[in-house]
Amino acid sequence: MKGSRFWAWLIFAVGTAYFFIPLIATFEFSLRMRRGEYSFDAYRVVFGDPRFQETFAYSVTVAIFTIILGVALVVPTAYWIRLRMPHLRPIVEFATLLPLIIPAIVIVFGYIRMYGSSSPLPFLATARGTDALLVIGYATLALPYMYRAVDTGLRTIDVRTLTEAAQILGAGWITIIARIILPNVLIAVLSGAFLTFAIVIGEFTMASLLNRPAFGPYLQNIGANRAYEPAALAIIAFAITWGCMSVIQILARFAPKSANRPN
Repeated sequence: MKGSRFWAWLIFAVGTAYFFIPLIATFEFSLRMRRGEYSFDAYRVVFGDPRFQETFAYSVTVAIFTIILGVALVVPTAYWIRLRMPHLRPIVEFATLLPLIIPAIVIVFGYIRMYGSSSPLPFLATARGTDALLVIGYATLALPYMYRAVDTGLRTIDVRTLTEAAQILGAGWITIIARIILPNVLIAVLSGAFLTFAIVIGEFTMASLLNRPAFGPYLQNIGANRAYEPAALAIIAFAITWGCMSVIQILARFAPKSANRPN
C-alpha cells in the first residue's frame, strides 16, 4: 500500500516538474529584457504594441461570432437527435469527430479552391467574405468540443418531458429551444464556448493562409523576429488558456447531475 502511494506521488511529481519547469523558465526569461535585472518590460512592450491590440481584438470578435454560430447549430441538432432521432446519434457523433481527423490546412485549401476570386462564389475576394469563412472554419474545428459539451448537458435533463409540457402550453419549437432547453443546458454551452474561445485565440493555420489579422499569426511573427516578447506572449497565451479551463471547472461544479432517465 505504501509502495503504491510512493510511486503515485513520484509519478505526479515527475509530471508536475515536466509541465511547470519549462513554463517557469519561460517566465524567468521573459523578465530579462532589461540587462542585469528583472523587469516586466517585455510585457509592457507587448501590451503597448498596436498590432497586439488589433490582432487580439480581431480574434476575440471572431471567437464571439464562432461561439454564436456553434451554439445555433449544435443546440438544435443535439436536441433533435436526442428527442426524435436517437438512431442517428452514432452517425452524428462520427461526423462531429471528423474535424479531429481532417487537418485545418485541408479545410483552408478547400476554401481557396471553392471560394476563390475565380469561383462562382468568390467569398475570398472580400474581407468580410473571408471573415465569414474563417468563422465557419473555426466553428468546424470546435464542433467536437461544443457538440459533446451540449450533448452531455442534455443528458442531465428530461428532454421529452420538458418538450411535452411546453407543447401542452402552446410553445413552438423555437420557443422550446430558446426558453426551455437552452437555459437548462447553459452551463454545458458555456463550457463549450470557453473551449471554442481557447481554440480560436491560438489557431494559426486558417488565419495565416486566409491572410487575416488574427492573434495566432501575430504570435508566430513575433516569435520569429523578437527575443523576449515571444516568451511574454507565451505566458499570456497560457494564462488565457488556463483562465478558460478554470472557468470550465468552476461551471462544472454548478452543472446539474445526470438524472439517468431515458430520453
